[in-house]
Amino acid sequence: MNQKPAPKLGATTPPAPKAGRDPADVIGLAVSALWLLGAGVFFLVLPGDDTAGFDPARFLMTLLAVFLPVALIWIAVTSARNARQMREESARLQAAIDAMRHAYSSQAPQQADGLRLPLEQKLDEIARAQKKTEAALAHLTSVNAQANVRLRPTERPALSGAKPAEPKPDAAQPTLALGTSVEDIAERISSEDFIRALNFPEDERDREGFRALRIALKDPTASALVRSAQDILTLLAEDGIYMDDLAPDSAQAEVWRKFAEGERGRSIAGLGGIRDRSSLALTAGRMRQDPVFRDCAHHFLRRFDTTFASFEKNATDAEIAAFAETRSARAFMLVGRVSGTFD
Repeated sequence: MNQKPAPKLGATTPPAPKAGRDPADVIGLAVSALWLLGAGVFFLVLPGDDTAGFDPARFLMTLLAVFLPVALIWIAVTSARNARQMREESARLQAAIDAMRHAYSSQAPQQADGLRLPLEQKLDEIARAQKKTEAALAHLTSVNAQANVRLRPTERPALSGAKPAEPKPDAAQPTLALGTSVEDIAERISSEDFIRALNFPEDERDREGFRALRIALKDPTASALVRSAQDILTLLAEDGIYMDDLAPDSAQAEVWRKFAEGERGRSIAGLGGIRDRSSLALTAGRMRQDPVFRDCAHHFLRRFDTTFASFEKNATDAEIAAFAETRSARAFMLVGRVSGTFD
């Protein structure tokens, strides 16, 4: 934006008076002339005393009577001239002060911006670089976690309560399926599928996501958390809160393990990494006003607590890092912070 140039000093100074006789001098001359004329007429008209000789006292009194008023007139004229000059000097000084103040006020922000702008830009660049670094580290951790999960055998169950899958029997020695329970028949969910199911499918073309979700819904423990997470995510979406829009601070795996071991309060405060004020305010308001949402949120927190405690026993740090990036984990961070889990 174009700024108006600061006025130069003296630009607003009143102009000097034009050359010529001062009005006070003219008035003083006129009054003096009138007085002298009146005094001359008075003494000429007044009949004198010819018998008396020269009286010095009378002569002195006559001079005083004639010229003393003239002197008083010019004293008044001089005082008026000095007062006028003082007013003019005061006006010039005030104009100079105003010009200096205006120049300072117009230049100070520019100087301040010139000093602060590089520092603020540097701080902004550092903050952006830090955010990019954190995002890159979180993405790298997630990618490494997914890669590590894919490299391990899928026979290891994600939840400690589930039994490992039995090896397939040899066709030459068939076994009888007597006393087989539903848990033995159900397909065991692996850590990779469990994490992918809690993140839910990305879109209708995410075949792996739907496959993992079907497997999770067949597992009694995993399905309870998946259904509870689906309910809370649906309710949050009604207020325009979507987990993909949140960027929580990443917490270390040790903090998640403390939560699984039953610690609460400030020791696990790092899990409440949601900083979006709008989402926090909307969720807190929904918790206070909507009993259905409140019951669903508490049910989700209980399911998340028990299921993650089972998952943490066999999970590696990479798997916990990948678990923390899921939409269900972000919903837990949001609802848990609003409900005071991390206070």
